[in-house]
Amino acid sequence: MRGFIVNNAYSRLNTALNQSQRLKYEFEKLGVETDVVTSAGIISSIDDKGIPSVGKYSEKYDFCVYLDKDKYASRLLEKCGIRLFNTAEAIETCDDKMLTHIILSEHGVNMPFTVPGLLCYTPETPLNLSYLNRVEHAIGQYPIIIKECYGSLGKQVYKADNREQLLKIANCVKCKPHLFQKCVNSTIGRDVRVIAVGGNPVAAMMRKSETDFRSNIELGGTAEIYEINGEIVQLCKTVEKTLKLDYFGIDLLFAPEGFSVCEINSNAFFGGIEKVTGVNVAKAYAQHICESIKIE
Repeated sequence: MRGFIVNNAYSRLNTALNQSQRLKYEFEKLGVETDVVTSAGIISSIDDKGIPSVGKYSEKYDFCVYLDKDKYASRLLEKCGIRLFNTAEAIETCDDKMLTHIILSEHGVNMPFTVPGLLCYTPETPLNLSYLNRVEHAIGQYPIIIKECYGSLGKQVYKADNREQLLKIANCVKCKPHLFQKCVNSTIGRDVRVIAVGGNPVAAMMRKSETDFRSNIELGGTAEIYEINGEIVQLCKTVEKTLKLDYFGIDLLFAPEGFSVCEINSNAFFGGIEKVTGVNVAKAYAQHICESIKIE
């Protein structure tokens, strides 16, 4: 059995590079050879039929661990008949926070009240204040969370504590896909990050921040082990079945009525949660991939 791992062509994050090397190491321990490449090589080497050159070696590779979010490279690889972990469709769905919300909300998953932002095509066009008034009324309280639909590490998430801030942030993101979300006040600066493999939660940690409404470790938050309970197990199984994910991270908010799903990350970094919990996430993912390939 042989596979390859795809990283983003521009990524220089140590957390991202660690992801591929950890997986490569765990695959080698299972007797599986892997190559680490970037999406640049895949997209730049396409033949006259629109098939990337790696497709010529589809018999050479049994699978691909796709750690990028470039939807074109992933679609090209699947066009070659290569099995991706995660699939192109699953990655595209999870990469768009509003699309994720729309799909999960149809399956009874508890999530914060969310409405889409209107997409503007010219920066000089004034805000649609009529729609923003409706958003403000529908959410019904401040603070209001504003998220760009495409983003990671908490860097494209904002909090408006009043209308003045809402107008300012909305004007900044109006030309990007975005959403407005009711803030769960009981969980500001605190959440649970869970990593699931094959729909089963394998590690969980509670993240806290004393200085930011976002709890991301990359933004200065701290973390500690969190016990996996039945509610978490059921949520992971529902998400896996609905979004057809082999691997994902799920962020859970502490809402009055129980856990509320904040986001799903199809390429969640596992370096931090491995250090906090001592769980070998890379090993669990590598084993899942090998078992899946044998079954298929």
